[in-house]
Amino acid sequence: MRQRPLRIRTRGNLPSELSGFVGRGGELARLGRLLDSARLVTITGVGGVGKSRLALAAARAVAEGIAAESRDGGGPGSRPQERHFHGVWLAELSGVRDPALLEFTLAEALGLTDHTTRPPRTVLAEHLAGRRLLLVVDGFEQLVEETAELLAELLRRSPGLRVLAAGRRTLGVEGEQAFPLAPLEPTGALELLVGRAVAADPAFVVTGTTRPLLAELCARLDGIPLALELAAGRLRTLSPAQVLARLEDRFALLTGGARGAPARHRALRTAIGWSHELCTPAERLLWARLSVFAGQFDLDAAEYVCAGPDLPVDTVLDVVGELIAQSLLVREETPAGVRYRMLETVRLYGAGWLESQGDATRLRRRHRDWYMGLATWCELDWFSPRQQEVAALVEVELGNLRLALECCLDEPEELHLGQYLAGTLWFYWAGCGRLTEGRHWLDRTLEQVPAEGQEEYEGSRLKALWVLGYVAALQGDAVASMSALHECRDAALRSGNEVAAAYAVHRMGCLALVSDDMARAGELLGAALDLYREAGELNSNVLMCQVELAMAMAFQGELAGAATLCEEVREICEDRGERWTKAYALYVLAYAALDAGDTAGARRLLTECVTVNHTFRDLVGLVLAVELLALVTVTEGRPAEAAVLQGAAEPMWGGVGLRLFGSGYFNAPRLMCQQRAGEALGPEGYAVHAAEGRQLSVDALVLRARWVPGRDGAPRTGKPAAPRRGRRVDTSL
Repeated sequence: MRQRPLRIRTRGNLPSELSGFVGRGGELARLGRLLDSARLVTITGVGGVGKSRLALAAARAVAEGIAAESRDGGGPGSRPQERHFHGVWLAELSGVRDPALLEFTLAEALGLTDHTTRPPRTVLAEHLAGRRLLLVVDGFEQLVEETAELLAELLRRSPGLRVLAAGRRTLGVEGEQAFPLAPLEPTGALELLVGRAVAADPAFVVTGTTRPLLAELCARLDGIPLALELAAGRLRTLSPAQVLARLEDRFALLTGGARGAPARHRALRTAIGWSHELCTPAERLLWARLSVFAGQFDLDAAEYVCAGPDLPVDTVLDVVGELIAQSLLVREETPAGVRYRMLETVRLYGAGWLESQGDATRLRRRHRDWYMGLATWCELDWFSPRQQEVAALVEVELGNLRLALECCLDEPEELHLGQYLAGTLWFYWAGCGRLTEGRHWLDRTLEQVPAEGQEEYEGSRLKALWVLGYVAALQGDAVASMSALHECRDAALRSGNEVAAAYAVHRMGCLALVSDDMARAGELLGAALDLYREAGELNSNVLMCQVELAMAMAFQGELAGAATLCEEVREICEDRGERWTKAYALYVLAYAALDAGDTAGARRLLTECVTVNHTFRDLVGLVLAVELLALVTVTEGRPAEAAVLQGAAEPMWGGVGLRLFGSGYFNAPRLMCQQRAGEALGPEGYAVHAAEGRQLSVDALVLRARWVPGRDGAPRTGKPAAPRRGRRVDTSL
C-alpha cells in the first residue's frame, strides 16, 4: 500500500504570547464556559482593562485544546473541541477606518484569496458556511454598526461559526452574550505591576517598605492593566513613593471623561496623561506624530514623517527607544524586519494632542508622501532579487498604504496621487493575490472627477486605467477590462504617451488570450513588445507579455517557438533575480515538455512553478500549474493522485473567478486529465479521490504537489494524448 502525504490544515493565526497572563484565572475559566454555550460572546470594558489580552488567552486555550485533540488522535465528533475543528482566527480591526475595508480585513485574517468580482461578504459567507471555527474580533469600536451587521449575517449563514469579540461596548446582535470585564482585583493588580516592573528592570525588588506603596498605587489606578503597565515602566527610574507623588499632583489636572463617567474611565485618562506629562518635550512630540501611522511602522518611516526643526532626525532613534522603555511603543519582529507599534489607546491619546496642535493635516500628508515613495521603490525593486522581500514588505505595510490612499482621496486636488499609488501597486494586486482589493482602490480613484488644472497628471490616470484593465481581465470581467483599456489606449495616443499605450495594447492582448482569440492575442502581444522595445521598457510586465505571446503560440501548436521565447525569459529572470514572471515561463516550458513526452522534465518545471506561485500567493498561476501537473501525473500512470490534484484545484478556481477564464485552450489539460483518470478509476473511484483533493488546504496541496513520484515506484513516461496541437479542445467531454 502506498503511503499518502501527510495532510496539513491551517488551524489559525493567533500571535504568540510575549508576556505572562496574570490575574485573570477566574475570568478565563468563566469565559471558556460561556464560549461552550454561546455563538457570540463580547468582552466589554473600559479601554486598557485587558479585553484583548483576555480574548487572546481564551482563544489560545481553545487552540491548545484542538492541538491536544490532534495529538491524541481525536477527530471530529470525538471531543467537545470539534466545534472549533477548523481552528481559531484573529481579526484585528483597530486600524480599519473605512467600512468598505471591513470585509477585506476579515477575509485577510482568515487567509482567503479571491480574484473574482464577487463581494467579499459573499466570499466570507461561502468560506465559513461549511466550517467550524472560532473567530476573534478585536478593536471594532469605530465601526460598531458595520461590524455588528456583518457578524450577524455571517453567524446566520454559517452554523459552525462562533465569534469572540472584544470592545468597549456590545454589538447589539441577537443572541449575543456580554462578558463585562472589571478591573483587576488588588492581588492580581499587584502581581501584574510587580511582574512588569521586574521584566523592565530585573533589579527591581519588593520590600516591606515598598509593598504598601505599590498596593496603594494599584488602588489609585483602579487595577486597570494598561495603567499598571505604564506605571511599571516608570518604576525603572522612579521609586514607588515618587510615582505616587507625581500621580497625586496630576489627578486634578488630568482627570478627564464626561461628567458622571465611572471613576475607572478617569483613572485611565489620568494614567496616560500622567505618563504623557512625565515624558520629555521631544518624547511628547514624537508620541503625537507617531499617531498618524496605522499599525506597524519602521524607523525610516518614523524619521521621515516625524522629524523636523523641533525634532532633529538624528534624535528620533533615541526618542523611540525611550518610548519603548516606557511601554508607549512596542517593538515587534516581522517578515519585513523590526517594526514598532503603538497601543491603540495610547495612539488615540497622541492623536488628540496632534489635533490640538493643529499639525495633523501636515503629518498625514508627510505620511502619505512616505508611502508613495515606498510604493514607487517597491515597484522598481519588484524586478530584482528582492522580489519576495518586496512582497513581504507591502504585506506588512498594507495598513499604512491604505491610509495613504484614503488621504489622497480626501481632497480632489490630490486625486492624481491616489491614481498613481493605486496603479503603482499593480505588482501586489496581480502578483500577490490581492485582485479584489486592488479593484476596490482602482475603481475608487477612477470614479471621481479630477480637479481642474490636473491635465499635467494624465499619466497617473492612464496608469490606473491599464492596471484596472489588467485586474479586471484576471477577474474574468471582460467588459470592464476592455472599457478601461480602450480608454487608456485612446488617451495615450492623443497625448503621445507611448509607454501607457504599450501597456494598454499589452493588456488587450492578455484579454484576447484568456478569451481564446489566439490570433488576435498574438497580434496585440507582438505589437506591445515592439512598443516596449521602442520605449526602452524592460520589467516584469514586459517579460510577462513575452510569456503570454508564447502561450498564444503554444496553444496554436507552435511549441518550438513558444519554448524559445520562454527560455529567453527564464534566462533574463534568472539574471535579474525575478521569480514571479519566471513561474509563468516555466508553465509554458512544462506544457512543451509534456507535449514532447518528457514527463520528468515537465514535473520538475511545474514543481518550481507551484512553489513560486504559492510564495507570492498568486492563485491564478498556482491553479494553472496544478491543473497541468495533474495531467503530468496521470501520464506517469498515477490516476488516483491525478484525481486528487484535480479535486484540489476545483475550489481554487472559485477564488479566481470564471473557471479557466472560460477558455478551451487553458481548459484542455483539465479535461484530458479528467477523461484519462476517469477511464482508469471509473466514475465512482474518480469521484472519491477528487473529493479527497477538495478537502486539502492550499498549503497541503502545495506540499503534495512537491511529492517525489519515485515513492510510488518508477514513473511511467510517454507522450500524452493531449493537449493536441493547432486546435481548440472540445469542451463537451
